[in-house]
Amino acid sequence: MSATIEHLESLIVDLPTIRPHKLSMTTMGCQTLVILRLTRSDGITGLGEATTIGGLSYGVESPEGIKSAIDTYLAPLLEGQPADNVNRLVALMNKCVRGNTFAKSAIETALLDAQGKALGLPVSALLGGALTSELPVLWTLASGDTAKDIAEGQKLLAQGRHNAFKLKIGARDLRTDLQHTRAIIEALGSQASIRVDVNQAWDASQAARGCAELDAMGIDLIEQPVAAHDIESLVRLSQRGNAAILADEAVASSEDGYDIARRGFTGAYALKIAKAGGPASVLRLAHVAQAAGIGLYGGTMLEGTIGTVASLHAWSTLPLAWGTEMFGPLLLKDDIVEKPLHFANSAVTLPATPGLGVTLDEDKLAFYRRKA
Repeated sequence: MSATIEHLESLIVDLPTIRPHKLSMTTMGCQTLVILRLTRSDGITGLGEATTIGGLSYGVESPEGIKSAIDTYLAPLLEGQPADNVNRLVALMNKCVRGNTFAKSAIETALLDAQGKALGLPVSALLGGALTSELPVLWTLASGDTAKDIAEGQKLLAQGRHNAFKLKIGARDLRTDLQHTRAIIEALGSQASIRVDVNQAWDASQAARGCAELDAMGIDLIEQPVAAHDIESLVRLSQRGNAAILADEAVASSEDGYDIARRGFTGAYALKIAKAGGPASVLRLAHVAQAAGIGLYGGTMLEGTIGTVASLHAWSTLPLAWGTEMFGPLLLKDDIVEKPLHFANSAVTLPATPGLGVTLDEDKLAFYRRKA
């Protein structure tokens, strides 16, 4: 008789960041994780994580809302169900609960972690098999201060830790953002790939001018320059210039990916397990992109180690033309796992042990979990 899901426990964890992280919609000094622990009737446990940015300033799910969705709706739905058929359980969640992809992603991750442990296989094997165990990782320069960003980039280049950088722009006026970007390209561009993330901050007119100037500077990739709903502008921008346009907030599901591709989008998709509903669910979007000839990029919600390694298991099964940005754990002052991921030589190593390959540090978890 197969094991059943015995209990789902969700915890909110607040971890300080190593420096302020400035985005177009907020500045982060702390990252809040929702950690999920799934216990099966055979004693095997699975871990999951759901992480968003800045409460409700980024998207429609907050840490508190994610925990409420899990505790109130998803846990009662799944407890007592057979634990070994992930597809069936995902279908059940999608039938009974609309949206809430962050919460579903944590649960799908925990199911895969537990199943991998039961079978003695890493999660990547459950997803079809890893193409590589070393995945490239960029670093985001987002202090909001040009001189500090340049110094940070130079230090990381000297250490050999990263050879690609993403700049967070869009919070200031266009002229200031372009000056900031140009200064960083002049300082670092001969040694590293430079990309920008506008986080939907520009209207169509600003984006037309901004993307043209960024392209002329030699920027490699421009992420979500316009609002997620402005698909026509996103498609139009992707068909101009040499810099690739990266669709992020505009594409979450395979249906989104198909719709944008059929309109003529020619850039790349930022894959995120939280947007799609989990490591297995995100592969449906990736396969649509591959069929349409659209590039792939392993995106992050600035997750901690559990969410990051869950994403890496999915990304390892794909040919990622634009690499990944799975640097979330490096942005945090501390960790809640016993053995952190290994970052070196502009890459991160995928754990090869069963399940996700990470174990919680119970003392750290108790220290950082939110008490009320």
